[in-house]
Amino acid sequence: MAKIFYQGHGSFRLKSDSGIVIYIDPFTGEGYDVPADIVLITHQHQDHNELGLITQKPDCTVITEKEALEGGKHNSFNIKGVHIEAVEAGYNKGHTPEDSVGFIVTVDGKKLYFSGDTSKTPQMATFAPRQLDYAFLCADGIYNMNLTEAAECAILIAAKHNVPVHLKPGELFDREMAEQFEAPNRLIIEPGKEVDL
Repeated sequence: MAKIFYQGHGSFRLKSDSGIVIYIDPFTGEGYDVPADIVLITHQHQDHNELGLITQKPDCTVITEKEALEGGKHNSFNIKGVHIEAVEAGYNKGHTPEDSVGFIVTVDGKKLYFSGDTSKTPQMATFAPRQLDYAFLCADGIYNMNLTEAAECAILIAAKHNVPVHLKPGELFDREMAEQFEAPNRLIIEPGKEVDL
């Protein structure tokens, strides 16, 4: 069974049942001790791209927004049995669709959406039929959408679990803010916790 470890802010470590290790937006928290097969970086802000925290396996693949948007489109990748699809992100003053992406990662039959830094995107309206298992939605209300807009996105996306992240810049997490995330199927994950998918 795949597992996801929440490091805090917008940083995650995903591990497949076969041991494939994927880091998403490395920046903060603990849990960077397992060498990476894949690293996903949604954009080049410093709180999402700390590659130096990670030991990369010799055949590690790093996918940033540059590779994700190569050719002027959102690209997909199949690496070691993991399907990775770049999707729209941005649509706010700090992030544009030309310099930011989100990712939908399919591993061990589970579909996980990592929003990166974004506000509501047109593409989110197409997600519900895909029956996503998890949506990790930024909701700081400073650089990105706030809790209300993130909850609206959760309704639009209709994932089985909606997880508020990237809540308070400068801190790993804010429990009070997370509890104000009024979305269906809300799941609150504290930093340092690992969840069986």
